[in-house]
Amino acid sequence: MSNYYEVLGVSRDASAEEIKRAYRKKARQLHPDVAGPGHEEEFKEVSTAYEVLSDADKRQMYDLGGEDALRGGGFGGGFAGADFGDLGGIFQSFFGGAAGTRGPASRARRGQDSLVAVEVELSDVAFGATRTIPVDTYATCTTCGGSCCAPGTEPVTCSQCNGTGTIQRMTRTLLGQVMTASPCPGCQGYGTVIVTPCKDCSGEGRRHVRQDLEVSIPAGVSTGTRIRMSGRGEAGPAGGPHGDLYLEIHEKPHEFLERDGDDLYTELRVPMTAAALGASFTLQTLDGDRQVTVRAGSQPGDEVVLDGLGVGRLRRKGRGDLHVSIVVETPTRLDDKQRQLLAELARLRGEDDVAPAKDEGVMGKLKERFSGR
Repeated sequence: MSNYYEVLGVSRDASAEEIKRAYRKKARQLHPDVAGPGHEEEFKEVSTAYEVLSDADKRQMYDLGGEDALRGGGFGGGFAGADFGDLGGIFQSFFGGAAGTRGPASRARRGQDSLVAVEVELSDVAFGATRTIPVDTYATCTTCGGSCCAPGTEPVTCSQCNGTGTIQRMTRTLLGQVMTASPCPGCQGYGTVIVTPCKDCSGEGRRHVRQDLEVSIPAGVSTGTRIRMSGRGEAGPAGGPHGDLYLEIHEKPHEFLERDGDDLYTELRVPMTAAALGASFTLQTLDGDRQVTVRAGSQPGDEVVLDGLGVGRLRRKGRGDLHVSIVVETPTRLDDKQRQLLAELARLRGEDDVAPAKDEGVMGKLKERFSGR
């Protein structure tokens, strides 16, 4: 039974960084590309020790019961029967991929996400709407279908790397001869070369277009809300998948309605007599004309609430309310008959002791200013 700490040459209280450094050193010494054949078992043992001690949970279990604890602790039967045939993958993560190749890269890449500002009316956000907006984006080339090649042609295998996408070289270092791999300069790592690119897209597999896009505006959105449309963004190069499109809502101000969340607010201007006697008025709303009843004796600032005439609630049923604030208008110009009637009303209400204001004109105001009154 191996002592994993001794295998790596560290103490039992070694830190994670010390374990990592020790493994790197041992792996360099024992890797087949450096040490040559005959050290495979030692390299497997070092790798097994690192797999355990670099994982906090496995290390704790190992410290409590050794390898037997690992075999019985739910780690797939322990490491005694683990497959270490792909040791190059472990070495590759530390030393830059010298031990293995990953195959040629793909030209196809995901397209970028797009952000489009959309101006909407209050009625759009109140009820929801479908809008058609122009969008500048990239679409898959219709001539080559995203292949990047001229019609009737196709990519050819790169002669420098034979389609692998990488060039391997044996490099002499202080550790000895080490195999390194780098992207093929002839095909940039793709493994193939496009001899005759498509003329319509210049071999990119996509073209810049301006197209009309139909979008749905859900009820209840507000300025700053972003709506994600999956797969409606830019087409990727070489036939790659589309990115996402994000619509950023900008709500236009309304002529006479103000919004606060799901509720709407407006004013209804009524004559003084209507506020005193009560009356019904026609009010324009997003749902058309509605009758508003002003009760007798209404005061300035009183509010009438029309249920369900506000904005639709986002991702919920129902709508907010319309709040109507009463503004009482006092007449500014009275003829003699109207003044007489108001004076009679004041007398009947016991308010005739209130002296009416006199319009003394400009000279009267100047006289009052300089007399100190």
